[in-house]
Amino acid sequence: MRIIIALSLLALPCAAASHASSAPEAIVEQMAGQALDVLRDKSLDVDTKRERLEEIVYRNLDFDTLSKLVMARNWRKLSAAQQDEFKREFKKHLSATYGDNVDNYRNESVQILGRREEKRGDVTVKSKIVRGGTDDVMVDYRLRQREGDWRIIDVVVEGVSLVANFRAQFQDIMSNGGADHLLELLRAKNLDKVAPGA
Repeated sequence: MRIIIALSLLALPCAAASHASSAPEAIVEQMAGQALDVLRDKSLDVDTKRERLEEIVYRNLDFDTLSKLVMARNWRKLSAAQQDEFKREFKKHLSATYGDNVDNYRNESVQILGRREEKRGDVTVKSKIVRGGTDDVMVDYRLRQREGDWRIIDVVVEGVSLVANFRAQFQDIMSNGGADHLLELLRAKNLDKVAPGA
């Protein structure tokens, strides 16, 4: 459930100019504020909240970089067509995996704790999802600047990296069936999620 909240807080309808001129901390803070506005809006039904957050997340995650990081050295084993399909199916998979839980929001708030410089010019913004008492959740957002815009390339919740988690899953699938098998499984999972009654 913790990663669900963290991914929901990726929602940020910022213009590109804001990305370019803002520090990573300011971007994450704005992301959190606008995502919370959606989550707190009682006039919106669950499907509408999910759709709005999904659209915003898609604009603010760097899926090209995220896909390469998740696949690691296996990325070069995919043809150009397979790489494009992987990015499309991985997007759908993230949405299907976490989008169904938007209604689990329980009045959490977000506190920005600081930043840490990383390799390649990346910046990790450290934050805390405040739930009260010992239930607070530590979340790190790693951002990378691309063409002047800061974009999210990983989310680390209580020490668990989204990139590392999926990398381990996909590495196992690639080792046992290759790229075609991985894409087939992603397609099947995504179809299952959108099937009537799913």
